[in-house]
Amino acid sequence: MRKMLMSGAAFLTSSVTLTGEEIESLAPDESLKDMEKQLSLLERYLNELPDKLLGLGVRTVLALILFVIGSRLIAMIRHFFRRAMERSSASEEAAQFLDSSIKFVSYTILVFMILQLFGVEAASIATVIGSVGVTIGLAIQGSLSNCIGGILIMMLKPFHVGDYIIEGGGNEGIVQQISVFYTKLATYDNQIILIPNGNLANSSLTNVTDEAERRVDLKVGISYDSDIRSARKAVQEIAKKNPYVLPEREITVNVDELADSSVVLVVKFWAKKENYWQARYTMLEDIKYGFDEAGIRIPYPQMDVHLESRT
Repeated sequence: MRKMLMSGAAFLTSSVTLTGEEIESLAPDESLKDMEKQLSLLERYLNELPDKLLGLGVRTVLALILFVIGSRLIAMIRHFFRRAMERSSASEEAAQFLDSSIKFVSYTILVFMILQLFGVEAASIATVIGSVGVTIGLAIQGSLSNCIGGILIMMLKPFHVGDYIIEGGGNEGIVQQISVFYTKLATYDNQIILIPNGNLANSSLTNVTDEAERRVDLKVGISYDSDIRSARKAVQEIAKKNPYVLPEREITVNVDELADSSVVLVVKFWAKKENYWQARYTMLEDIKYGFDEAGIRIPYPQMDVHLESRT
């Protein structure tokens, strides 16, 4: 009897034994679960997509409206400050510098406001700026130097709008505008030169028209056969008749050099700064005509050649 029970149990055990493939077939399919999960996420995303697009569209429209309104407000603020500077009789360069500074700061604030509208928090912006502060500082150190140079120019006022300046690098022209980073010069042949304010603040600078009057120096050569006293008197008479020469200021004519082919006279007189070039050009022309009438010769370069005969 015992043997019969043991054989029956063995038979039942062998009858319920399953292979590994049969067990896997009975277990849930994990890949199917993953696929169902992905389909569920995709379905949820597609269901939320219209709302997200609508929200993005609304934010974009609001950003455009904010930019338009902000631009108008910035223009009004700049106009208000320009009128205020005009009423206060402030200098032109101060008005230009303040206008460019207000424009830069205002548009920076406007950009931050638009970024916040798209969900970018101010704390996040500050964190990002702080984390890359060193990199930004190295990248814009030239711009910072120019900005500081502009502030120094406004404080020290080495020149004003309308002055004729000569920069240490050789650039020269009439100052048209002083902005935050650059100063705009216009040459006499109507070329525009933009000079970084850092260069102007850190190099030598000549302000040609800072004073109301300028001295004009001319060099004129006369022949060794001509009389120096007669030439001096003729030049002084010519200068007194020139409408651009200031008669109340001293007019001097002196020997500057005994050159190889001529006696070089240096003529010095004064003129208003706005009449400098007219005074210079007209005096050179008048001296030529005056010397011709007085018989004073302006020599050409010459060389004496001596020939020796050999017998």
